[in-house]
Amino acid sequence: MRDRRLHLHLATWLGQWPAGAGLHVVGSWRRSRPAWDGRLRPAIAVTAGGSTVLSVPSDRVAGVRDLAQRPDRLLPALPAAVGQPGWVVHDDVFRWSVAPAPLPEVGEWIPPGTAGLPSWLRLFDRPVLVVRDDRGRYLAGVGIKRHDRFGHELAVGTVPAARGRGLARRLVAQAARRVLDDGAVPTYLHDRANAASARVAEAAGFPDRGWRSFGVYPG
Repeated sequence: MRDRRLHLHLATWLGQWPAGAGLHVVGSWRRSRPAWDGRLRPAIAVTAGGSTVLSVPSDRVAGVRDLAQRPDRLLPALPAAVGQPGWVVHDDVFRWSVAPAPLPEVGEWIPPGTAGLPSWLRLFDRPVLVVRDDRGRYLAGVGIKRHDRFGHELAVGTVPAARGRGLARRLVAQAARRVLDDGAVPTYLHDRANAASARVAEAAGFPDRGWRSFGVYPG
């Protein structure tokens, strides 16, 4: 049984969920407003089974629906269709979990402005979960993208020298438990070709259910 928080997250984030079979282009005011990092995400889609909901700005719905008549052209032409021709399309595996793996905790929650953190973690406006060595140097970390009150996406990164120690999977599971405690469902997206990220997700308790997410992101 799917978690109600997931349903509420997708309905809120996309503007409609669920939908019938096929591709459904829907309008949402969220596609015209800054996302968690202050930048636009003018197209976001989630596919589950044979159903896809593609969320775009309301004034772009008609044009994207016309474009969707040619599925082979949809992704290459989608940035221009939502008014951002220079931006890129991400095509990801969409994972979620309500039962993170019971891995031991490894990180500490610290302010994102703490000295020594990588630039991507400084984009967050709330504490981030970080592992540092005994000299205080950053090894790995997780940030939480709070898309709405019901769904929070996890982003993880590890420095090359610290890979292979299982830090990422423990951080993801630990952060996922925090998200669930906060009343939201944790999600995890990664490029379909990123085998390392897929292994982290599986080990942290985020199975691949065959769901997909694609969208237009800043270049």
